[in-house]
Amino acid sequence: MDTLHGKRVLVLGLGMSGRSAVLFCHARGAIVTACDERNAEQLPGIDALSSYATLRLGQPFPDPAQYDLIVPSPGVPTTRYANCHKPIWGDLELFYRACSVPIVAITGTNGKSTVTTLTDAMLQAAGMRSASAGNIGTPALELLDTQLDAIVLEVSSFQLDTTENFAPHVAVLLNITPDHLDRHGSFAGYVASKARILKNLSANDFAVLNFDDENVRALATQTRAKVLGFSLKESVPDGAWWDSKCIVLQTQTGTQRFALDGIRLSGLHNLENILASLLAASAMGAEPQRAWNALADFSGLPHRTQFVAEIRGVTFINDSKGTNIGAAARAIASYTQPVVWIAGGKDKDLDFRTLAPIVKAHVRHTVLIGEAAPKIERALADASPMHHAKEIYTAVRQAFDLAKPGDVVLLSPACASFDQFKNFEDRGEQFCAAVKNLECEENAK
Repeated sequence: MDTLHGKRVLVLGLGMSGRSAVLFCHARGAIVTACDERNAEQLPGIDALSSYATLRLGQPFPDPAQYDLIVPSPGVPTTRYANCHKPIWGDLELFYRACSVPIVAITGTNGKSTVTTLTDAMLQAAGMRSASAGNIGTPALELLDTQLDAIVLEVSSFQLDTTENFAPHVAVLLNITPDHLDRHGSFAGYVASKARILKNLSANDFAVLNFDDENVRALATQTRAKVLGFSLKESVPDGAWWDSKCIVLQTQTGTQRFALDGIRLSGLHNLENILASLLAASAMGAEPQRAWNALADFSGLPHRTQFVAEIRGVTFINDSKGTNIGAAARAIASYTQPVVWIAGGKDKDLDFRTLAPIVKAHVRHTVLIGEAAPKIERALADASPMHHAKEIYTAVRQAFDLAKPGDVVLLSPACASFDQFKNFEDRGEQFCAAVKNLECEENAK
């Protein structure tokens, strides 16, 4: 399909990416039908799209066979359109086909947003005109027609499922641990979705891969791209590693070492994020030392192992973005102090038993919230004393009462947020508010 002009396009789902797809397709002459099974009252501002598409709201999706192109939003399950025998392009595929700017695409179970933001900051620090978008918040299509030297995209497995020709110049695969199994059906299905980021790379492209993750490293043979590895455990001939004292970058132009003095990011997981970002930026042509300078002012993102407060010697950390087992494991293991762990939410068919060794080694008490609380307790009852709270404010108070001075109270739920909250941001903000309330109460004593 060389042009959208005159084509009948069906957009499924009208969140941010769906709305950007409507505007994109309309601007290119398509006849757009835009659908969402939510009603207009649940979609603020949706009336503005009526000038660009026929809206079908609050009713089942129409038969995709009536259209020339299906554009599903990431949140629409593939089962809703998989057998329609028509081209299926998500907003990521639409963006790629219209974009002339080199792309860095970053995926993985955990760390995507941090690496996307840091890579963008490194490219800018090196003097390149760069911007970030995608799963991180801003729809990729909104960056079209801007004057840029590079575009950094966070891409999810859901987005990769609706790509066909998508081929970034630099593809970054951070890690693959079980997540979204309710959507992908199995871990193998999830790995296959992540691997799609490598599918169309050429010998002139780069694949930045985590050599410490056996699921990622195994994909090195499945790409034609130049593989650049990163590791916390071993030196990498073409790539970057941590030698316990500094970051080492080895490329065709030589070896460079970067001291970690003054770096505001903490934890082993953030060392991995730094390695991946530095490799991605250098693969895009950024001078490594100038790119490294971005770290001086980079303190991480909200809701990702974010320091909230210290109350009577107890440190509170907001890792609400820890929505799966791998993320929670990384967060828990990053602290040498005993942890009082707040976990739970909406389960994604994950096996919490795999957390038992880390919980047993690091967690003093576990406070459970949300729908998944009984399942987590069954899985980890022998690993940590278990406690229950009905909502986040009670959980914060209970965790504080269980903690000792020097402990860390860590919200890293290992679950989605949609049972009790709008999203992970809402959960994190409510956690921070609960901690601030607790701080006021304790200071008043």
